[in-house]
Amino acid sequence: MNQQLAGFAPTPVVARMENHGRHMLKVAMATGQDLYARTGSVVSYEGFVQYEPNPPAVRQIASQWVTGEGAPVMKCSGDGLLYLADYGADVVVINLDNDALSVNGTNLLAFDAHLQWGVEKVKGLAKLAGQGLWNVQITGTGWVALTSRGTPLVVDCGRGEDETYVDPDALVAWSPSLKVKGKRSFKASSLIGRGSGEAYQMAFSGQGIVVVQPSEDSTDRLRVRG
Repeated sequence: MNQQLAGFAPTPVVARMENHGRHMLKVAMATGQDLYARTGSVVSYEGFVQYEPNPPAVRQIASQWVTGEGAPVMKCSGDGLLYLADYGADVVVINLDNDALSVNGTNLLAFDAHLQWGVEKVKGLAKLAGQGLWNVQITGTGWVALTSRGTPLVVDCGRGEDETYVDPDALVAWSPSLKVKGKRSFKASSLIGRGSGEAYQMAFSGQGIVVVQPSEDSTDRLRVRG
């Protein structure tokens, strides 16, 4: 039996963050290299790792997520290996190099604590759809892990002058340098979005990327973790 399961055993550490399969994140923890992670996302760990849910330094920044559009984060510190997951979603690991990324709050799994970050409301969407969309802007040099309901699509918006349109429920992340606006369309209702005849879209233009997941149903992403 051990030989049959050998292919699923932990692999040697090669980076601060890396995938263990498609649906799990492995983080190499070390003293002084703290991590912020989605509350309740830890599925296993080795070594000595401590957790501080909703730490004071984060409480004010993350207060918007209590509305149900996302989830608070916890601070992880110590030495060892930490394994994170989010209901079997695909995990995407990104190494920022003096760069920035805006992430849908429901798709943020973990990030290095030394990175600069803040929670902001996406402008334009609330007026159209009657709902809010919170994004977390992360800046600096370090590691970030995102989740996607299926294999994501990364669109390079700088390839042409046309705007890129995305269903808000399928939006994972985007470059902060992009111009973002909300759009409501009756004609596109059969193409983008699910609803009662109207399509609410996010339009992106400029130089940068947009990460889109193959899922429009955000119900499971809003579940509260204990």
